[in-house]
Amino acid sequence: MGKKLANYDKLFKAVKMRIRKAQVKAVLSVNAELIYMCRDIGRMIGERQQKEGWGAQVIPKLSRDIRNDLPEIKGFSERNIGYMIRFAREYGSGEILQQPVAKLRKGEIAPQTVAQVTPKIPWGHNILLIEKVKNLTFRLWYMQQTIEQGWSRDVLNLMIKSNAHKRKGKSVTNCNCAALLLLI
Repeated sequence: MGKKLANYDKLFKAVKMRIRKAQVKAVLSVNAELIYMCRDIGRMIGERQQKEGWGAQVIPKLSRDIRNDLPEIKGFSERNIGYMIRFAREYGSGEILQQPVAKLRKGEIAPQTVAQVTPKIPWGHNILLIEKVKNLTFRLWYMQQTIEQGWSRDVLNLMIKSNAHKRKGKSVTNCNCAALLLLI
């Protein structure tokens, strides 16, 4: 029996690694869909407010109605609905403005756009960035660092407070920032 299970440890490690990889992909997929949902809801409310002339009074009513009709659903407080509207307004109408490929030098890779990055970080991180980092170029840098470094929201907040983008200035200024004039 020992010979038959000689490579079992390798198999077990490979299976375990595959399970973890699937779990990470599932979490990222769910997060992306939640971000898209928040953006779409914010856009729907914002458009209706403009079109119908609704004021802020629609937000408490919508929050209350969602809690009553969908009590198992969380995340629809008045405050969070306001963030959804702000998120949608902050990143625009759905257009993605990118740098023409012709401007890229041979072998150069275009930086990720906000549209590519926002779904990869949690909602709370996105809101923190909108509130604390007004410059879109710096905001994108923090988004990319959050993904690459696996920053928690607390770490991201500390990095913003300490102006980490200034210490890593070359990372921000050499990133072909024309491609960063983008919207979700």
